[in-house]
Amino acid sequence: MPKINNFTKTDYNAGTQNWQIDQDTIGNIYFANNNGLLQFDGNSWQLYKIPNSSNIRSVKYDRTNGRIYVGGYNQFGYFESNLKGKLVFKSLLSLIDSTESKTTDFIWKIHIVNDEVIFQTFHRAYIFKDNIIKTLEAPKRFQFSFLVDNKLYFQDTEYGVFEYVNGVLIYLKGTEVLKNTEIWSILKMPNNTLLFALLEKGLYTYQNKKVEPWETEANEFVKKNSSLGAIIINNSIVFNTVLDGIIISNLNGKIKQHINLDKGLQNNTILSSFIDSNSNLWLGLDNGITHVSINSPFTYFGSGQNLSTVYATIIHKGYLYVATNQGLFYRLLNNTFSDDTFKLVEGTTAQTWNIQVIGDDLVCANNRGAMLIKNNKVAKVLDNIGYYGFKEIPNQPNVIIGSNYGGFSIFEKTKTGLIYKNHIGEFDKASNIFEHDGNFLWLKRDNLLYQMEISEDYLEFNSIKTITKFNDTLNTINSLQRINNEVYFQSNNHFYSYSKGQDRFFEDRKLSNYFKDIATINTLIEDSLGNLWYVFDESLGVLMKNKNRDYTNVIKPFANLTGNLVQNYLSVNTKDSTNIFIGLIDGLAHYDGTIPNKIAIPKAVIRSFIYENDTIMQGNPQQSSFNIKIPYKSNNIKFTFSSPEYNREPKLYSYKLEPFDKEWSLWTKNAIKEYTNLVENEYQMYVRVKNSYSNISNSTVLKFRINPPWYRHYIAYICYSLFVILSIYFISLWMNLKIRKDKYYETLEHRKRYLEKEAKIISEQYRLEKEIEDLNRDKLQTRILAKDKELVSNSLQVVKKNKILNGIIDKLKKLETSEISPETKSQLHSLKKSVLKEINADKSWKDLEKHIKNVHFEFLKRLQEKYEHITPRELDLSTYLLINMSTKEIAEVMNISKGGVELARYRLRKKLGLSRKDNLTAFLMNI
Repeated sequence: MPKINNFTKTDYNAGTQNWQIDQDTIGNIYFANNNGLLQFDGNSWQLYKIPNSSNIRSVKYDRTNGRIYVGGYNQFGYFESNLKGKLVFKSLLSLIDSTESKTTDFIWKIHIVNDEVIFQTFHRAYIFKDNIIKTLEAPKRFQFSFLVDNKLYFQDTEYGVFEYVNGVLIYLKGTEVLKNTEIWSILKMPNNTLLFALLEKGLYTYQNKKVEPWETEANEFVKKNSSLGAIIINNSIVFNTVLDGIIISNLNGKIKQHINLDKGLQNNTILSSFIDSNSNLWLGLDNGITHVSINSPFTYFGSGQNLSTVYATIIHKGYLYVATNQGLFYRLLNNTFSDDTFKLVEGTTAQTWNIQVIGDDLVCANNRGAMLIKNNKVAKVLDNIGYYGFKEIPNQPNVIIGSNYGGFSIFEKTKTGLIYKNHIGEFDKASNIFEHDGNFLWLKRDNLLYQMEISEDYLEFNSIKTITKFNDTLNTINSLQRINNEVYFQSNNHFYSYSKGQDRFFEDRKLSNYFKDIATINTLIEDSLGNLWYVFDESLGVLMKNKNRDYTNVIKPFANLTGNLVQNYLSVNTKDSTNIFIGLIDGLAHYDGTIPNKIAIPKAVIRSFIYENDTIMQGNPQQSSFNIKIPYKSNNIKFTFSSPEYNREPKLYSYKLEPFDKEWSLWTKNAIKEYTNLVENEYQMYVRVKNSYSNISNSTVLKFRINPPWYRHYIAYICYSLFVILSIYFISLWMNLKIRKDKYYETLEHRKRYLEKEAKIISEQYRLEKEIEDLNRDKLQTRILAKDKELVSNSLQVVKKNKILNGIIDKLKKLETSEISPETKSQLHSLKKSVLKEINADKSWKDLEKHIKNVHFEFLKRLQEKYEHITPRELDLSTYLLINMSTKEIAEVMNISKGGVELARYRLRKKLGLSRKDNLTAFLMNI
């Protein structure tokens, strides 16, 4: 049974039914799912919807332009990649002639023939070419259409089969017998024969214009289970059925394999089948998707064939026997498809460690004892204790030694068959790893090697020696095995044999040399063809023996078995190069070494590049190169990876972001990688993938640039440079201006200091002149005051004189009135006139007043401005007080009494707002 991988609705998160399947040149698989177009890249699933119809019935990839044509209910068109690599749908409904109905019903098939894309419905076909759609009406009603060897055939339910040639339907004569049937596939067979697969009536051939039933084993199966199509691969035909999965037959209709629900499928109704670029089979189920690795040298027998963990196999009398943890099972080696399960050998239901052919006897090492198997059942239990296995003793062809749960026992081959003889001694340690070299019995257990010499009567051990190492440099004992009929001991890939005569181990350098470039092995066995099978790190490899008796190391074909081997129980049974059986923890693997195992170099795809809220898709058809520039604020990015391999074997990814990463990352199963806070730079993201065969892909690269933040953008640096240049220029200009200004101000300062000094000198000179002037003024004032005083004094003397003269005149007037002589009277009158003339002629007081007012004009002006209501009389008093005249003098000048002067002073003080304590004269001098 080939390896089967099932994908459930939960895995791909879409509808249950998958009607058609196709693949693009990148390797992505597409499914016409009843929820939309389903895409699988080997790592993740994507579902793409189409407008007004979620149910897609057909899909076809166009290799010439990368479009993915799809057809659904009342909708058809194609998907293509947009500028960001995402698939977007383009409807072709608008191209249908406006006079025709836009209701297309389901598009069941899509074909690409001679630059035409043909969308087939039940009523007509839409032919798309050069962005124009033409219609091809059905003669009555189309069923389905099929592209066979670049020829397009239509089935009409009323007339039969037509061939489409240059836009015209050409009827195939003789196919009228197929009317009112449903043809689900048409295949090209040898000898110009067409094979029709009908839904309910089976398989028919068409040759020489005749339709005849294809009377084969495959036809009987198809008629019983209803056909849903077929496909040819490698001289085999895969038939889809409604009721019982698929069958694979040869071109003569002989069924080679039958795969159904019981044998690993998740559903028995197969709606579609497709052969991918690796020649493996995809099945679109009524509920799910299945991948079948039919292009593989491996087939498997598992729980569907009643097998579990396999410890040993043997071929005996045309039967394949398998020792499992549940018992011993068997089946015919060349079995028919209808009887391909294993059956339990009666009486062996228990842990079965080994199955061997000893002489003509089939002996089973079972948990219940050593059993003879005849006619596929237990014929006899030779010993009731559990056994691991049996070995012949060299040069003693009739003596067999068996390892059991209590140690070792002896069996003997007789004419009547194998019989149990006895238990050997009291040694109770045993395992499945033991050999006899003719001198000693060797046992490996718990990293120890036991060397035991058996007595001649086989009843006891003469000696038991425990060996922990072969020499001082090798401290471990990895395996014990027989190669070319010689017992070898292996430690770190160095092989030793034992010399009894020298009682020491000698290395076989030639044998060791075969393993020098191989990882340390822990188990090794030689098969019937002399090939050396070994286990390292839970993986299987083999040194295939060549015709020149040399070896070729083969590892990669067995990489998929890694982790599935039974620990410490390597089981490889080689019948010939086409039939090699390998025991696994979950069944039995069959390896055909003649089938080329084309282990392709995997392909790594950077599936998506995600930054901020944007995504750029890679790995879709019509992939264009991207010039990705992202802003600095989006410098947290994420990549997802994929590889279009679909066998569900582990894939490991390694990546390197240059120049951020200096080395490639360690291999990881994680198909996602995130980077945060990347600085601005040009980056290249490299990704490679390693498949389960350890093949490493070429690296895939995605280039992108993270722009700097605005303040580190090259324009910003240009601005910074311009700013610096301008700053230097303006600073230089400013410095020059400052220097000139400083010089100017320095000159001004010097000038100022000079002027200040000069002004100071002038001021000092002026001060001195002022002082001199003040002194002169003071002297002058003093002189003026003295003069004023003198003038006032003289004026007062004049006043006094005039007063005396007035008194004389009064006396003269009195004398005139007295009785005096006329002459005397005349003389007196003349004298009076002379005195009056003197008095009138004396203007000294008026001159005094005028002088005083002229000298103290400013004082009088300030006093009058400050005190507007002061009277002229009070102004005179103020002037008299200013020149420091005494009360008596003021009274005489103003012709008032002293009391009048005091009263006038009081009134003046009050008008000036002075109190009694204030000095009136000092106040007036400060105005």
